[in-house]
Parts: sequence; C-alpha cells; structure tokens
Amino acid sequence: MNANPATPLLDTVSTPDDLRKLKPAQMRQLADELRAEMISAVGQTGGHLGSGLGVVELTVALHYVFNTPDDRLIWDVGHQAYPHKILTGRRDRIRTLRQGGGLSGFTKRSESEYDPFGTAHSSTSISAALGFAVANKLKGEPGRGIAVIGDGAMSAGMAYEAMNNARDAGNRLIVILNDNDMSIAPPVGGLSAYLAKLVSSRPFLSLRDIAKRISRRLPEPLHKAAKKTDEFARGMAMGGTLFEELGFYYVGPVDGHNLDQLIPVLENVRDAAEGPCLIHVVTQKGKGYAPAEEAADKYHGVQKFNVVTGEQVKAPAGPPSYTGVFAKALIAEAETDTRICAITAAMPSGTGLDKFADRFPERSFDVGIAEQHAVTFAAGLAAQGMRPFCAIYSTFLQRAFDQVVHDVAIQNLPVRFAIDRAGLVGADGATHAGSFDVTYLATLPNMVVMAAADEAELVHMTHTAAQYDAGPIAFRYPRGNGVGVPLPETPELLEIGKGRIVREGTKVAILSLGTRLAEALKAADTLEAKGLSTTVADLRFAKPLDSELIRKLMLSHEVVVTVEEGSIGGLGAHVLTMASDEGLTDAGLKIRTMRLPDIFQDQDKPEAQYDEAGLNAPQIVDTVLKALRHNSAGVEEARA
Repeated sequence: MNANPATPLLDTVSTPDDLRKLKPAQMRQLADELRAEMISAVGQTGGHLGSGLGVVELTVALHYVFNTPDDRLIWDVGHQAYPHKILTGRRDRIRTLRQGGGLSGFTKRSESEYDPFGTAHSSTSISAALGFAVANKLKGEPGRGIAVIGDGAMSAGMAYEAMNNARDAGNRLIVILNDNDMSIAPPVGGLSAYLAKLVSSRPFLSLRDIAKRISRRLPEPLHKAAKKTDEFARGMAMGGTLFEELGFYYVGPVDGHNLDQLIPVLENVRDAAEGPCLIHVVTQKGKGYAPAEEAADKYHGVQKFNVVTGEQVKAPAGPPSYTGVFAKALIAEAETDTRICAITAAMPSGTGLDKFADRFPERSFDVGIAEQHAVTFAAGLAAQGMRPFCAIYSTFLQRAFDQVVHDVAIQNLPVRFAIDRAGLVGADGATHAGSFDVTYLATLPNMVVMAAADEAELVHMTHTAAQYDAGPIAFRYPRGNGVGVPLPETPELLEIGKGRIVREGTKVAILSLGTRLAEALKAADTLEAKGLSTTVADLRFAKPLDSELIRKLMLSHEVVVTVEEGSIGGLGAHVLTMASDEGLTDAGLKIRTMRLPDIFQDQDKPEAQYDEAGLNAPQIVDTVLKALRHNSAGVEEARA
C-alpha cells in the first residue's frame, strides 16, 4: 500500500490486514497518529487513558507481526485496549466508549472478531490464551494464543497457575509481560536490547536446543551442572530464571516504545520452534502525552479533558462520596481502637484506604491483585485478635468466594467486609456491577449482611462492624456521591438484625434494602397522592432479617413490596422464604419482589441502568398498583 503523503496513515488502516501492507519504516508514523487519535477520543469520552498510551507501539507491532484474528490476542483487564479497538475496525465508534449503546471500555466478544475473549477483571489472559493455543493444537489448526498482561496483574496467583500448566501449548502460547512500573526489571539499555534480540533469534534457539540435547547425553552430574550453568547465566543476564522454571522461554527486557527493537523480537518469537515464550516488554504508562506522563497515576482513569492542557472536566460539587465517608469513618474508629487494620487488593484509592494508610501505615495492607489472599490474610488477623476490615469492590469479592466460605464463615471469624461499588456502576458495565454480593453472602451461616441506605447509615454500619466480634459481618454501599444527608457526629451502634420505619402507613408496605430507599420514598409520595397510605421501611439487614418487623408489616398491610439493588436470590428471596415458612401468605397477602433483572446490563448512565432494571420510583408505584388491581379482580371473582 502506497499512501498519499498528505493522507494520514491511520486513515488507510481499517483492519490489521491493512496495517500489514505497510512497510516497517512506516510503523513509527502510524503509532504517533494512533496515539493522537486515542488522546482525542478519550478527551471527549473519559475512560482509561494512561494504560492505552503505554501500549501504542506494542499494539501496532503485535498486529503487524501476528496474523490476527487467527492468532488470538487477549488484553488482560482490557484497560489498555483502546488503541487495539481503533486498529480493528472500530475507529468510527471510538468516541462512544463507555456510553449507552457504545463501545465497551474493555474487550468484548460480541463487539468484534478481534476480541476473542472478554476481559475486565485482572489476571485471566494467560489461562484464556492457553485454552486457545491448546484447542488449536488439538484440532490441528494454525493460530497462537497471545496474552498481554501487566506487571501488576502478574501478582495474582491465577497467572502463575496458568503458566505452570502451559507446557502443553508448545510454541503456540506467547505471553507479553507489559512492565510499566519497573517493578521487575532494571531500566532497558542497549545491552539488554541486544541480548533480547539475540536470544529470540533462530540461531540462538537452535544452538541452545543442540546444547540441551548434548547435555542430556552427559553423565547425570555433568548434565545437571550444565543445566544450572545455562539457567544461572540467563538469569543473571535477563532476570528470566523464574519464568524458565515455569517452562517458558524468557526474552527481554525489550523497550516497548522502540519499534526497531520490538518488531524483530516479535518476528523471531513468532518463527521459533521453542515452547511457550514470555517476552518482557518495558513501557511507560501515559507515554507520549505530557500531562499523563507527569501525573502520579499516569492518568489511569480520567473524566473528559482538554486535550491541549490536560485539564479534566470537574464534576459539580455535591455530597461526599460513599468511599470517602467510609474512609473517614474507619479512620475515626481506628483512632480509638488499635486492633483495627485495613486490607485492600490493589485498590487503595478506589476503596479510600489510601487515606487510612496515610494515618496508620503500619495497620494498612495493600496485598496487590490477590483477593483470595486478602480474605484469608484477614481471617488470620481476626483469628489472632485483630479487627480487620477487608475493603474490596463487590465485583472483585466474587473472586474470593471460597475463602469467604471456607476460611471465614465456617470458622466464624470476625472479618469485616466493606463492599464498595455495590449495585450498578454506570460506564464500567456488567463486568464491574455489584449485583451478586447479597445473594452469595446472605446464604452463608454465621454471616451478617448490611446495606447502607445513605451516607449517615454507612457511618453507623462502619461503627457497628468495628464493634461486632461474634462472627463475619459485611456492609455494602454504592459508587458515587451520597444523597446529602448530614453525617452524624457520633455513630450509632445498630442492633444486629433490626430495621427501621422511615414512614408510617396502613395499606402498602415498601421494604427497602440499600440506596433504593430514596426512590421508595418518592414512590410513597406518589401512592399517597393516589390515596394509598404507604409505609416505608429501611431493613438495613439482609441477614439476619428483622422477622418481627416484617411479620408486623405483613399482617397489617394489603401489599408488601421488597426493593433491592441486587440479583434474584437476595432480600426478596429471603423475605418470601420467611413468609412461606410462617404461613403469612395464607390470608391473601400480596408480596412482590423487585430486584435487578436476570441479565447482564450493559454500560450506561446509572439512572438509565436503574430505569432499565425497573427499580426507580415510577416502577415501584406501578408494581404496587398492579398488585392491588390483581387483588381487586380476585375479590370480585370470589364474590361471583
């Protein structure tokens, strides 16, 4: 392809097939244009900027060298996949990122054949790529599995479980370790770049293979010594001993922004007959955009911003965030209780525990992307008399469910689970929605499960959890700002398993769990205007249920509606079970449960998501009216 000099190269590239028609000398220009396009797009949409900027050259090189989509390219987590989306037929939609009906902020199978595997949670790419590689091997078909995984994601045990199982894939599995924190290797210099190119070349691979075969024919002591000498020398030169022990041929470190180094190394690995290979690529997060390079977090996640100045659009001032309220409340508890400590799994700022760490560094622990370890570590702390708070997003706590069951609940250890991002989360979509925590926690014996209706309730629940030593306790709260209620100067110790009446009525009872309480109160206003006297209760606890309160409301109201921002199997299921066990439905009481629909909802504005879910005030009103009409029809039928 001979592009017109006046035509940007990026305009000539719709898919990787077009990219592979260009000359190697044109890759630098293409990468520069791709970086500029990504900055422009994310400036309009917001999203994950720094990680994508850091892999622009790597993205170009991978699609240039490998035969995607037949070679399956999997981006771990997917934060860094925006340049990949631009090069794979989605440039015309890139300014719809993370919006309703638009492109996902992560890779998504239904979006493109170039997204062979959906991602969003960390450290899954090597396992998935291994699956693709072995499947093609078994079917006798061409195609590799290529995983691009960050140095942070490599802290998760799942990555090593996959690598330990990778020998069966042979040379069909390639792992790209994207090291953007300099946490594994020293800075890349001329010598290391030369060594990387050398050890990935065919002559070196052939020579090393010959040496291995010769050494196997030596007497055992000499064979072992030769093997150790080879591994030691390679480990000293390039830091690859760990990966070699796992069965990978290690190449690197390579400068991830130098296409003249990167492309030959990838070509050498592509053409090699060696087994699984790991290429250690060093990149700079935020590369090529000064505001991102200079930011402490390298502009990991950004709002819309001015491309020229880098200044982000500030959200209007409002109530404090739930995350901030929790952090402040926990610090207050720790001021008077030296047993309180806090654990996060690589999300210190996301959970507010960075503020706790500033105040109590010796009692704060960031264990990396290792939620399983975080939970069992907290269990060990609790067993030794500490009061650990394990602060993890709802969607990430799913990764440690066995540890919650086996290491915490069965042993009845007082671990406190602070569950951030409960409910729907807007632009991050289905992969990050906190839909299931009430369902999977409230089924467990010994577990106490609370949900904060507002920021004041969150303060009370943090205090209650701190004081609760009888077993595990969890409290959930959403992403974003509170509703603006005043924060209490002194927190209240809540009675376990007891809810509260927020509004008294006689005909309709709405039982709310969590932050749908505001919508329940709006619905009550509408129902009152229609002449339907309405009680609104904030149950506070999904487990144990306030059986006394629920029983009283069921016996004194004609319709009872439960409302929660969680999946089927949560509060509503527990209330129905209680009503069934106690025979409370025998007298014709109408019970309706409102919860998230049995689908994975795509990204959108949170209010639109809750509207789609049917959990806003108008839908609550409609549910009540339908139940009453059904009642009336039933009464008339009985009279006839």
